[in-house]
Amino acid sequence: MEVSPFRGIRYDQGTVGDLARVICPPYDVISPEQQRLYYEKSDYNAIRLEFPEPAGDKYQVAAGIFHRWLRQGILQVDRVSSFYLHDHHFEYLKEKMVRRGLIARVRLEPWGRGIYPHEETSSKAKSDRLRLMRTCRANFSPLFSLYQDSKQKKVAAMLHDVSQEKPLVSAPAWWTNLSGSGEAHRLWGVTDRGIKRELSELLSDHPIYIADGHHRYETALDYQQEMGQAQSGVENGAFNYVMMELVEFSDPGLVVLPVHRLVRGMESPVLAGLADRLRGFFALESVPLEASSSEALRLPTDSCLGILGLKPGALILLNKRQDISLEGMLPSDRSQAYREFDVSILNHIVFDRVLSGPKDMEIAYTIDVEEAHRQIRIGKYQLAFLLHPAQLGMVKAVADARDRMPGKSTYFYPKVPAGLVINSLD
Repeated sequence: MEVSPFRGIRYDQGTVGDLARVICPPYDVISPEQQRLYYEKSDYNAIRLEFPEPAGDKYQVAAGIFHRWLRQGILQVDRVSSFYLHDHHFEYLKEKMVRRGLIARVRLEPWGRGIYPHEETSSKAKSDRLRLMRTCRANFSPLFSLYQDSKQKKVAAMLHDVSQEKPLVSAPAWWTNLSGSGEAHRLWGVTDRGIKRELSELLSDHPIYIADGHHRYETALDYQQEMGQAQSGVENGAFNYVMMELVEFSDPGLVVLPVHRLVRGMESPVLAGLADRLRGFFALESVPLEASSSEALRLPTDSCLGILGLKPGALILLNKRQDISLEGMLPSDRSQAYREFDVSILNHIVFDRVLSGPKDMEIAYTIDVEEAHRQIRIGKYQLAFLLHPAQLGMVKAVADARDRMPGKSTYFYPKVPAGLVINSLD
């Protein structure tokens, strides 16, 4: 595996001004309403590249804007190949935190050859990303990946030294994103040849685990195959690489949120008999909800999952029964970590066995437990299944077992923004 520096493309802050106005989250967490708001933030917002509006051929429109911004100097190519040290400041549970990552170019390898997925993917998102990649020939947002710095924290020490220098970018000390959370960014360029060489050697020795960006990695593999067939013999062509932000597993700023499920479309008889059918697999515990705060909705660590909407004004906890082995009901060909995971229990036992498959059931997703509660209270959804956050050790264990968690099992917070650094595939 190869981890290397590259000549990044970055906004000219002298032209665009406040960087907070021109970066945006990756495409997969942006609602249509947020998409319009990012368009309004600035004429140069990266939303026009990362997630263009569906007007005409949106991919050609994005490519035209990208190349125009390059010609006009709004986007500029760095003169020297660099690693980019990125400190992402954010708020979580009213606490200010920092997550440190290194943006690099990583050579594409088939899954299992030094690069490991942890979550299942769908084909729809990959098709969209592939068309954008074909047309624009660039990565507008880095994949978010994890590694383990096992050699006396050498990488961490080197990055600390880099962070003592003057940054390339220092976004406003604190700004508010569209979701109302505070964020800030600092970016350093690592240009020293000796440091770049040592970082490349150290990081190329470590397995990489995709945290966020499975669709984009698989898209990059498809694009590599297409370009390789068209340009045989181009071993070091840019299409053989993908941009990643690499974060160490023990970084104190790593936050993984659960992705709760909202359900509607269930027939009344099915909903009425659900509690009795669940008792065939779980011990049910009713917790009165006197407040709508996230604290009141927090799941005990020893519960399997929670349900809102099954009983008015209460959170129903599903707990394990001593006389029943839930793991024994899950597919035997899956890893132990997969069979212990609460999303697996929800999918295979609650959805497949208790509800006999989703059928006409409509499922939506949210990371906001209070929003899940609100959707139940107003009657937009019938049930909300509340889940525990995945532990990083479990994510690694599933990947090491060459297995994958169900789709939408993890939400690494906050998302790495699009537009901070762009990687050309030309």
